Amino acid sequence: MIDEKPEIGYENKTFPQEQLQREVNYARAQRMLKSMLENGLISLSEFNKITALNRQSFSPALAQIMP
Repeated sequence: MIDEKPEIGYENKTFPQEQLQREVNYARAQRMLKSMLENGLISLSEFNKITALNRQSFSPALAQIMP
């Protein structure tokens, strides 16, 4: 008997260029924000508030899986 594994179907999804740009802009903004936090320029509370605003502004599709 052959050990059969269920096939996993993956949907090939493409992001429009506009969405990819929003993802890049969000990641860039978050890197700057994290640097500001690490250098003591903003508090953790401010970091969290600005992160929420960035998610609203940039609408990154991957935000659901980001910490």
